Amino acid sequence: MPRIPLTEGGPDKGGNYEYHWSGPFLEIHFLSDVGKSRRHNEDSCILSAPEEKALADKRGILTAVADGMGGASAGEFASRLALQSISEQYFVAAADTTPLCLRKALEHANRRVFDEAEHNPRYQGMGTTVSALVLKGQWAYGAQVGDSRIYLARPKLDICQLTDDHSLVAEQVRNGFITEDEARNHSLKNLITRAVGIRDTVSVDLFAIRAEVGDTFLICSDGLSNMVTDDAIGQCLAMDNLQGSARVLVGRALEEGGSDNVTVALLRITDVPPKTDLENGATEIVPPGSGLLGKLKRRLLS
Repeated sequence: MPRIPLTEGGPDKGGNYEYHWSGPFLEIHFLSDVGKSRRHNEDSCILSAPEEKALADKRGILTAVADGMGGASAGEFASRLALQSISEQYFVAAADTTPLCLRKALEHANRRVFDEAEHNPRYQGMGTTVSALVLKGQWAYGAQVGDSRIYLARPKLDICQLTDDHSLVAEQVRNGFITEDEARNHSLKNLITRAVGIRDTVSVDLFAIRAEVGDTFLICSDGLSNMVTDDAIGQCLAMDNLQGSARVLVGRALEEGGSDNVTVALLRITDVPPKTDLENGATEIVPPGSGLLGKLKRRLLS
């Protein structure tokens, strides 16, 4: 059985958190802030980067962000437990492909959080969003439950949201009942329709996208996306310095009111990644402008 990689994550004790990591072709920066209206940080983020080459080649590098719910102690516990469970399970999951390993890891985390809430009155009703991204060679594989988002910023292209929010308001936007501008200030914008740990089973969205040199991926809690427009996020991600981008993003959310915890994980492809094949089990995404049609295309892979 492979050794679980050393893992870095936070925040600790509901406070703020910042961490930077650099690899052969990848740079990662985490920043999490309590915000201006909350006393406790219920967000969590994690990095699992195998030191053993065999495990790194087999499973890649895992990053994730989670936004807990259920009250200060319960929300923090749910998000932290979910990400720890995902990291532990992902690297030992008995599955053939990266997307299926991600799915098994999130399903495992769902059971852990759900069982804890069922047996501990202190944590009753807790749950968490989860958005995870695995960089394995030239492919990025994403998994999502809830409304924490994953974006891609690619030079000379518009910023692209790679995930679909699992929320009541987002579903109304997708069905054409309200506009995106109306959704931004909607009274029910925080009502999510899917989360890790609130039921005994969970449905996980999976996607894959080919990574290129210069790509910047952003994983964020809704404390950022509810406060800062996509255009403004794109401008921040265009900065050369990844730490600077993270601090400007969080600063913009605080300037707009900081009504929630704000967490960002930035991943930038700094050199040509090793060549790898696309693995089955996820929806391939082609960003706007990258294909002949010049629009977002999704293809379900069996």
